Amino acid sequence: MDQPFGFNYSFESENYAKNAGNLLLVGPRVLGVKSEALLETKEPRKFPVEFEAPLRDTATFEITLSAGYEVDDLPDPVDADYSFASYHSKTEATGGAIRYTRTFEIIELSVPVSRADDLKTFYRTIASDERNTAVLKISSK
Repeated sequence: MDQPFGFNYSFESENYAKNAGNLLLVGPRVLGVKSEALLETKEPRKFPVEFEAPLRDTATFEITLSAGYEVDDLPDPVDADYSFASYHSKTEATGGAIRYTRTFEIIELSVPVSRADDLKTFYRTIASDERNTAVLKISSK
């Protein structure tokens, strides 16, 4: 009862990686979307953005590498800290796998109109991270 709620599961997905010549491109964020297009409008915001509740959502995804492949390149870590919310992610190689960890947190329930551009930047940063790929190459071993 004193531990945060969480669950662990695993699944297999054929053809998840995309071929790019002799490389494989793999999206380390397997499930879930935290980005929003909420402020992607031409009209200026007139009212504050209101969130339902404070939130802290942490997820870790581990992708087992296909036999014969190794990591060639990983996305850079992302750190976006604002008074109203934060988002952090990192992708790392761990033995025969890629581990992606992210934390999304809503801190303040109301974001004033004067901070709308910051909120837009925050969500764009998350969207960019969600599109990142890890690059795998044929193992030289």
